[in-house]
Amino acid sequence: MKTTPLIGAGLIAVALAGPAFAQDATWTGEGSFGAGVTTGNTDTSDFGLGLKLGRQAGPWTVSLEAVAEYAETDGAETKNRMFFAGQVDRDFTDRIYGFGRASYEQDEFSGFENRAFVGVGVGYRILLGEQTTWAVEAAPGVKLDEVRETVLPGPVITPAYSDTSFSVIGASRLAHDFNDNVKLTNDTTVTYAETSTQIENRLAVTAALGAALSARFSVDVRHDTDPPFGFEDTDTATRVSLVYAFGE
Repeated sequence: MKTTPLIGAGLIAVALAGPAFAQDATWTGEGSFGAGVTTGNTDTSDFGLGLKLGRQAGPWTVSLEAVAEYAETDGAETKNRMFFAGQVDRDFTDRIYGFGRASYEQDEFSGFENRAFVGVGVGYRILLGEQTTWAVEAAPGVKLDEVRETVLPGPVITPAYSDTSFSVIGASRLAHDFNDNVKLTNDTTVTYAETSTQIENRLAVTAALGAALSARFSVDVRHDTDPPFGFEDTDTATRVSLVYAFGE
């Protein structure tokens, strides 16, 4: 994969940059597992794994994320997706921070073999309340898309190709604590590129079950403004997961 060397270097840099300034900082995070099964006219199984890690010391914060999703319908694979992202934040004031971000996505059932982004930008914390926090981010960067081969009516075959383009990513990150046990988060990301603009939104409600274990209900929506011919422009995933927090 042509994107692998660039994105690998970006993720490694993100993972190591923050800790280099904070050797005594500890990692915190969470792991999640979600599954769903439907039987009857169709037999469907859906699984999702997630891992989030964070490390903070002084003005530096490192965040890492990994997601894996898999599904089968009547014994046939219908979803196989992996996503990795890393980000380093550097606070300048209580509200303003700079960041570098790298991400990589591979989806067997989209029109793109894989997609990657590397960029540097700035963030602003709009709300800093005890119950509600809200931050927005923007970063210019480089986006790499590996587009799959497609078969058009005729039939006409469009060969696979790679596209490297200037890109801009914008994000909104909202969190609200209803009480000590129930929390709502809504993360929205828009990644503009000439090939296709991605719009992603994840709404989640997490309820503590006791100690470090929680239950989470989430709805993920991913939209491509210009997918390759024959592929849907919107994917939605609704899932109930168990979440385990560690390091706190």
